[in-house]
Amino acid sequence: MSVRKIFEEELQALKTELVKMCRLTESMIETAIRAIKERNPELGKSVVAMDKQVDEYEMDIEKKCMRILLKQQPVAKDFREVSTALKMIADIERFGDQASDIGEIIYTLGGAPYIKELTHIEQMGELACTMVRESVNSFIASDEKLADEVIALDDRMDELFLTVKNELIALIKADGANGDQAIELMMIAKYLERIGDHAVNVAEWTKYNETGVHVKY
Repeated sequence: MSVRKIFEEELQALKTELVKMCRLTESMIETAIRAIKERNPELGKSVVAMDKQVDEYEMDIEKKCMRILLKQQPVAKDFREVSTALKMIADIERFGDQASDIGEIIYTLGGAPYIKELTHIEQMGELACTMVRESVNSFIASDEKLADEVIALDDRMDELFLTVKNELIALIKADGANGDQAIELMMIAKYLERIGDHAVNVAEWTKYNETGVHVKY
Protein backbone atom coordinates (compact mmCIF):
# COMPACT_ATOMS: atom_id res chain seq x y z
CA MET A 1 0.00 0.00 0.00
CA SER A 2 1.33 3.43 -0.93
CA VAL A 3 2.23 6.03 1.69
CA ARG A 4 -0.50 8.29 0.28
CA LYS A 5 -3.12 5.56 0.60
CA ILE A 6 -2.11 4.88 4.19
CA PHE A 7 -2.39 8.59 4.98
CA GLU A 8 -5.85 8.85 3.41
CA GLU A 9 -7.10 5.83 5.37
CA GLU A 10 -5.73 7.19 8.65
CA LEU A 11 -7.24 10.60 7.95
CA GLN A 12 -10.63 9.01 7.23
CA ALA A 13 -10.42 7.03 10.48
CA LEU A 14 -9.66 10.29 12.27
CA LYS A 15 -12.71 11.98 10.75
CA THR A 16 -14.89 9.01 11.68
CA GLU A 17 -13.82 9.37 15.31
CA LEU A 18 -14.52 13.09 15.18
CA VAL A 19 -18.05 12.42 13.98
CA LYS A 20 -18.62 9.84 16.74
CA MET A 21 -17.36 12.29 19.36
CA CYS A 22 -19.61 15.02 17.97
CA ARG A 23 -22.67 12.76 17.85
CA LEU A 24 -22.09 11.83 21.48
CA THR A 25 -21.97 15.47 22.56
CA GLU A 26 -25.07 16.16 20.47
CA SER A 27 -26.83 13.30 22.26
CA MET A 28 -25.75 14.76 25.60
CA ILE A 29 -27.28 18.12 24.73
CA GLU A 30 -30.50 16.47 23.54
CA THR A 31 -30.70 14.41 26.73
CA ALA A 32 -30.07 17.49 28.87
CA ILE A 33 -32.88 19.35 27.12
CA ARG A 34 -35.21 16.37 27.58
CA ALA A 35 -34.28 16.33 31.26
CA ILE A 36 -35.25 20.00 31.43
CA LYS A 37 -38.59 19.40 29.72
CA GLU A 38 -39.42 16.42 31.94
CA ARG A 39 -37.96 17.93 35.13
CA ASN A 40 -36.07 14.64 35.45
CA PRO A 41 -33.04 14.86 37.77
CA GLU A 42 -31.88 11.28 37.09
CA LEU A 43 -31.85 11.96 33.35
CA GLY A 44 -29.79 15.06 34.07
CA LYS A 45 -27.38 12.97 36.11
CA SER A 46 -26.99 10.52 33.21
CA VAL A 47 -25.61 13.35 31.05
CA VAL A 48 -22.85 13.94 33.60
CA ALA A 49 -21.85 10.27 33.39
CA MET A 50 -21.55 10.46 29.58
CA ASP A 51 -18.84 13.13 29.74
CA LYS A 52 -16.14 10.57 30.58
CA GLN A 53 -16.60 8.96 27.16
CA VAL A 54 -16.18 12.36 25.48
CA ASP A 55 -12.85 12.79 27.29
CA GLU A 56 -11.79 9.35 26.08
CA TYR A 57 -12.61 10.30 22.50
CA GLU A 58 -10.56 13.47 22.89
CA MET A 59 -7.47 11.56 24.04
CA ASP A 60 -7.85 8.94 21.31
CA ILE A 61 -8.21 11.54 18.55
CA GLU A 62 -5.24 13.51 19.88
CA LYS A 63 -3.16 10.33 19.63
CA LYS A 64 -4.37 9.68 16.07
CA CYS A 65 -3.48 13.24 15.05
CA MET A 66 -0.01 13.04 16.54
CA ARG A 67 0.59 9.61 14.98
CA ILE A 68 -0.28 10.95 11.52
CA LEU A 69 1.86 14.07 11.95
CA LEU A 70 4.87 12.12 13.20
CA LYS A 71 4.70 9.07 10.93
CA GLN A 72 3.25 10.27 7.65
CA GLN A 73 5.02 13.64 7.28
CA PRO A 74 2.05 15.19 5.44
CA VAL A 75 2.41 17.95 2.86
CA ALA A 76 1.16 21.48 3.61
CA LYS A 77 -2.59 21.02 2.92
CA ASP A 78 -2.67 17.63 4.62
CA PHE A 79 -0.77 19.01 7.61
CA ARG A 80 -3.33 21.81 7.91
CA GLU A 81 -6.21 19.33 7.85
CA VAL A 82 -4.76 17.21 10.64
CA SER A 83 -3.70 20.18 12.75
CA THR A 84 -7.18 21.68 12.28
CA ALA A 85 -8.76 18.48 13.63
CA LEU A 86 -6.36 18.65 16.58
CA LYS A 87 -7.52 22.18 17.37
CA MET A 88 -11.22 21.37 16.86
CA ILE A 89 -11.40 18.56 19.39
CA ALA A 90 -10.86 21.03 22.24
CA ASP A 91 -14.06 22.81 21.25
CA ILE A 92 -15.95 19.55 20.70
CA GLU A 93 -14.87 18.41 24.16
CA ARG A 94 -16.31 21.64 25.54
CA PHE A 95 -19.68 20.74 24.00
CA GLY A 96 -19.69 17.76 26.33
CA ASP A 97 -18.52 19.77 29.33
CA GLN A 98 -21.29 22.34 28.93
CA ALA A 99 -23.95 19.64 28.46
CA SER A 100 -22.63 17.91 31.59
CA ASP A 101 -22.86 21.17 33.52
CA ILE A 102 -26.50 21.53 32.43
CA GLY A 103 -27.22 17.95 33.51
CA GLU A 104 -25.71 18.70 36.92
CA ILE A 105 -27.99 21.71 37.37
CA ILE A 106 -31.08 19.69 36.43
CA TYR A 107 -30.04 17.05 38.97
CA THR A 108 -29.58 19.74 41.62
CA LEU A 109 -33.01 21.25 40.92
CA GLY A 110 -34.47 17.87 41.84
CA GLY A 111 -37.62 18.05 39.73
CA ALA A 112 -38.94 21.23 41.36
CA PRO A 113 -41.65 23.15 39.43
CA TYR A 114 -40.25 25.92 37.24
CA ILE A 115 -40.88 29.59 37.88
CA LYS A 116 -41.65 30.06 34.17
CA GLU A 117 -42.20 28.18 30.94
CA LEU A 118 -38.80 27.31 29.48
CA THR A 119 -39.76 27.77 25.83
CA HIS A 120 -36.77 29.93 24.92
CA ILE A 121 -34.28 27.72 26.77
CA GLU A 122 -35.66 24.71 24.89
CA GLN A 123 -35.25 26.63 21.63
CA MET A 124 -31.65 27.37 22.60
CA GLY A 125 -31.09 23.66 23.17
CA GLU A 126 -32.47 22.73 19.76
CA LEU A 127 -30.35 25.43 18.12
CA ALA A 128 -27.26 24.26 20.01
CA CYS A 129 -27.73 20.72 18.65
CA THR A 130 -28.01 22.07 15.10
CA MET A 131 -24.90 24.21 15.46
CA VAL A 132 -22.88 21.37 16.97
CA ARG A 133 -23.91 18.91 14.26
CA GLU A 134 -23.44 21.24 11.29
CA SER A 135 -20.16 22.74 12.49
CA VAL A 136 -18.49 19.31 12.45
CA ASN A 137 -20.29 18.37 9.22
CA SER A 138 -18.78 21.47 7.61
CA PHE A 139 -15.28 20.18 8.39
CA ILE A 140 -15.97 16.61 7.33
CA ALA A 141 -17.45 17.78 4.01
CA SER A 142 -14.91 20.61 3.53
CA ASP A 143 -17.96 22.87 3.19
CA GLU A 144 -17.07 26.51 3.82
CA LYS A 145 -20.63 27.64 3.01
CA LEU A 146 -22.05 25.39 5.73
CA ALA A 147 -19.47 26.81 8.14
CA ASP A 148 -20.73 30.31 7.31
CA GLU A 149 -24.30 29.20 8.00
CA VAL A 150 -23.28 27.93 11.45
CA ILE A 151 -21.55 31.21 12.22
CA ALA A 152 -24.68 33.12 11.17
CA LEU A 153 -26.85 31.03 13.54
CA ASP A 154 -24.96 32.44 16.51
CA ASP A 155 -26.86 35.72 16.18
CA ARG A 156 -30.11 33.84 16.87
CA MET A 157 -28.49 32.08 19.83
CA ASP A 158 -27.44 35.44 21.29
CA GLU A 159 -30.96 36.83 20.78
CA LEU A 160 -32.51 33.89 22.62
CA PHE A 161 -30.01 34.21 25.47
CA LEU A 162 -30.82 37.91 25.86
CA THR A 163 -34.55 37.09 25.92
CA VAL A 164 -34.06 34.46 28.64
CA LYS A 165 -31.86 36.83 30.64
CA ASN A 166 -34.41 39.64 30.52
CA GLU A 167 -37.28 37.31 31.44
CA LEU A 168 -35.42 35.96 34.45
CA ILE A 169 -34.39 39.41 35.66
CA ALA A 170 -38.04 40.48 35.48
CA LEU A 171 -39.09 37.46 37.55
CA ILE A 172 -36.51 38.24 40.24
CA LYS A 173 -37.68 41.86 40.38
CA ALA A 174 -41.29 40.70 40.71
CA ASP A 175 -40.52 38.26 43.52
CA GLY A 176 -37.18 37.79 45.25
CA ALA A 177 -38.14 34.19 46.05
CA ASN A 178 -37.59 33.40 42.37
CA GLY A 179 -33.92 34.29 42.71
CA ASP A 180 -32.29 30.93 43.38
CA GLN A 181 -33.94 29.05 40.54
CA ALA A 182 -33.63 32.02 38.20
CA ILE A 183 -29.85 31.92 38.67
CA GLU A 184 -29.78 28.18 37.89
CA LEU A 185 -31.86 28.70 34.74
CA MET A 186 -29.62 31.59 33.73
CA MET A 187 -26.61 29.27 34.02
CA ILE A 188 -28.32 26.70 31.78
CA ALA A 189 -28.94 29.40 29.17
CA LYS A 190 -25.35 30.59 29.50
CA TYR A 191 -23.99 27.08 28.96
CA LEU A 192 -26.12 26.70 25.83
CA GLU A 193 -24.89 30.07 24.57
CA ARG A 194 -21.31 28.90 25.15
CA ILE A 195 -21.99 25.73 23.16
CA GLY A 196 -22.99 28.02 20.30
CA ASP A 197 -19.71 29.92 20.69
CA HIS A 198 -17.70 26.69 20.53
CA ALA A 199 -19.64 25.61 17.42
CA VAL A 200 -18.64 28.92 15.82
CA ASN A 201 -15.02 28.12 16.72
CA VAL A 202 -15.31 24.75 14.96
CA ALA A 203 -16.79 26.48 11.89
CA GLU A 204 -13.93 28.98 11.94
CA TRP A 205 -11.44 26.10 11.90
CA THR A 206 -13.27 24.65 8.90
CA LYS A 207 -12.80 27.95 7.07
CA TYR A 208 -9.13 27.99 8.10
CA ASN A 209 -8.72 24.49 6.74
CA GLU A 210 -10.13 25.59 3.40
CA THR A 211 -8.43 28.98 3.11
CA GLY A 212 -5.31 28.85 5.26
CA VAL A 213 -6.51 32.01 7.04
CA HIS A 214 -7.95 31.92 10.57
CA VAL A 215 -10.56 34.66 11.09
CA LYS A 216 -12.43 35.19 14.36
CA TYR A 217 -16.13 36.05 14.09
